[in-house]
Formats: sequence, structure tokens, C-alpha cells
Amino acid sequence: MRWLVTGAGGMLGRDLCAALAEAGERDVLAATRSDLDVADPAAVRDAVAGVDVVVNTAAWTDVDGAETAEEAATAVNGHAVRGLAAVAGERLIHLSTDYVFDGTAASPYAEDTAQAPINAYGRGKALGERAVLAAGGYVVRTAWLYGEHGPNFVRTMLRLAAERDTVDVVDDQRGPPTWSYALARQLIALAAAATAGRAAPGAYHGTAAGATTWHGLARAVFAEAGLDPDRVCPTTSDRFRRPARRPAYSVLGHDRWAGTGVAPLPGWRVMLAEAMPALLR
Repeated sequence: MRWLVTGAGGMLGRDLCAALAEAGERDVLAATRSDLDVADPAAVRDAVAGVDVVVNTAAWTDVDGAETAEEAATAVNGHAVRGLAAVAGERLIHLSTDYVFDGTAASPYAEDTAQAPINAYGRGKALGERAVLAAGGYVVRTAWLYGEHGPNFVRTMLRLAAERDTVDVVDDQRGPPTWSYALARQLIALAAAATAGRAAPGAYHGTAAGATTWHGLARAVFAEAGLDPDRVCPTTSDRFRRPARRPAYSVLGHDRWAGTGVAPLPGWRVMLAEAMPALLR
């Protein structure tokens, strides 16, 4: 198949391009931000022409910055996605987020749960989702993503472990830590299932099984690095005031994978152990 990966310079985009190469896919157009402005309709139309699968990992990812620049954030996460969906249609796999939900649930969010974003970033992503679904494409929501490339929570914990005796980490937000490379492989499997007619268009959840708190994840990171997890101290979100509200509960359900021939992602703890060698390099 011929692939277009937007946002190819980001954490997930880089992993996706590497996973495609590993899978033997050679016809891949890896478009970084400088290669393709997803907000330029003419450029998007030209890039999508002749492509079998479009995976959109391009996004405004500064959650706090979106609070004071919502129009700019929504231009990328909402309006640009609508333009991409208009020309790619059912060929589009678009990456979205748990932030389209309000975080008040007590059990995993199903794929068809109504959107209820609580911050500017989530509102923009929700707009993009609606456009993709209306065009017959695929939305893959993920959460608590970490990986080898770019800043993320796991890499931050490893850095702080080298700088401080103890680290305070919030223990009142719950979610599924998800390795970006594992998600990349899942996206490739989804594309294959879609091409084979086993995966209907719609929303899917690409997150690890199970859940923990940020404090629990930090302890696991320390343990995997051979460090004392008791150096990680629990605290609460009100100790770390940030411009954008965060969902307190970000656990997503995976029922829609049934019947596609694609297994949901494994447990977060198993995934972290597999990821750590690359993160420790």
C-alpha cells in the first residue's frame, strides 16, 4: 500500500514510520510539518492524491497553550482535520485523545460515548473527530502516550531521577500509559484490517490495557530503571496548578476491536517493560 504519514517528525509519527519500515512497507511518504502544512487545502489535496492510507498524527499538542490560543489550536486540531477528511474520506486514520471526554467516569469510556471536552485542546480535537467520522474515516483515541522521541512523562521521570533525591507526582488522575511504538504497530494492523473489510469505519481506542495513576507510573519507571520506587512521593493535582483542566479519569474501553482480527493493546506494565530499553538509551 502507499502510505501518507502526517506529523512524521513527532513522537508517534517517527515511531509509525519506523514500524512501517519494519513491516516491509516501502512506499511511505513521511510528511513533517515543514513538508506539509495540514491547514493548506491545496497542499493536502496534492499529498493525498494516489495514497491508499493516510495516518494523521499532526496536531497542536500544547494543551496549556491552547487555553490562550484556542483559535490557533483549533485551526490545526479541528479545521485542518476537516479539510483532510474531506479529501481522504475512508482512507484516513486520525489520531485523537481521551481529552474529548470529561474525565468524570468510573468505568472505561466506550468508543461511542458522547464527547464532553473540558478544555480548549479537547474542544478542538472533538471538532476534528466529528469531521473524520462524518467522512467515513477512522478515529483512534489514545492517552498518556510516551515514547523514545520527544518530551513525555516517562522521559521526564528518568531525567528527574538523575537530578533529585525524591520526586512528587500526582496520585489522583487515572489513565492507561501507552507506548507510542506499540500504538504505531496497532495503527498498521488497523489499516490492514480496514483494507480487508474486517474493520468498519468509526472510533477505536488505542491505549494499553489496565490503568494506574501518574504516581503509579512513576514508581514503575523507577523500578524498571533499577531505582528505588519509594523515591516517588504521592501528591494531589491541586499542588500543580495548570492553565488547562485535566480529566481525572482517562481509561478507555476497547470493545470495538472485537471481530476485526486485531487484538487490543497489552497491559500497560508489560508495555512499559518492553519500551524501557529504548527509553534508557
